[in-house]
Amino acid sequence: MAILNQTRKQSEKILDSLHQNRQNKLDKKPRTYRKKARKNYLKIAKKRRLSRKERRDAIFKQLQYIKRNLSHIENLVNSGSELSSLSPRKYKMLLVIAEVYRQQLWMYENESNRIDDRIVSISQPHVRPIVRGKAGKPVEFGAKLSVSCFDNYVFLDHLSWDNFNESGDFKTQVEAYKNYTGCYPASVHVDKIYRTRANRAWCKERGIRISGSPLGRKPKNVSKQTKKQAVDDERFRNLIEGKFGQAKRRYSLNCIMSKLASTSETSIAITFLVINLSTLLRQVNCLFCLFFLISIKSA
Repeated sequence: MAILNQTRKQSEKILDSLHQNRQNKLDKKPRTYRKKARKNYLKIAKKRRLSRKERRDAIFKQLQYIKRNLSHIENLVNSGSELSSLSPRKYKMLLVIAEVYRQQLWMYENESNRIDDRIVSISQPHVRPIVRGKAGKPVEFGAKLSVSCFDNYVFLDHLSWDNFNESGDFKTQVEAYKNYTGCYPASVHVDKIYRTRANRAWCKERGIRISGSPLGRKPKNVSKQTKKQAVDDERFRNLIEGKFGQAKRRYSLNCIMSKLASTSETSIAITFLVINLSTLLRQVNCLFCLFFLISIKSA
């Protein structure tokens, strides 16, 4: 409902702009019934609980208002108002409005709550809802990242606004490590989603140990060495989780204010660049202190 209301208001602004730039200034501005549309929206938005019929009726009314506005915009363009008179931002908004109307109309007619590439924000149409299933936040919005960590340095391997399975990046990340160091790692420490049968078989062929318990039923008797290895693997894997916490708390990764997809991706990449620079600076400071202490002792 909220996105339909925002779409309707933006279509009214575009309609006003096209009417101002039309050739015949004496023509009346088309009716948009904006006051009535706002009243209908607030009547529903202020309700704590809505029945299914009330929600569908409200959606239908907002769709009708948007359809009327889009029809008026098309008539203005045909009568002489040029789309070039719109600013690039408003022209892009017009394209987003048309797509939102198409998606919402399809979901209304098919009585569905899902459609591919559904727009959830008209100011950021590239953002997609990602179902995570976490407590308190079952759905998250924003970019999805696939990150690897080697020698305390973080590498941004995959960034996408669409939902994707991180396990598909596993082989590419390990191959990137080989290209960087010249050999495969002795072990990789990954989350549960990476421990697929295909990834396990791929690691076994190359002599790479993958962290985590093996597939199948858990054995009854587990040796102390195996338990200690599992604990050490989990501690080692916490390094990448700590990097995410550092990026969010210290470098505002969870508060990206950019609106465009390209500028948001740049901000995310710069965040991880600054993390790596801080790691390098810390290592340089440690070396400087070590050399300073050695020079004092030799003196």
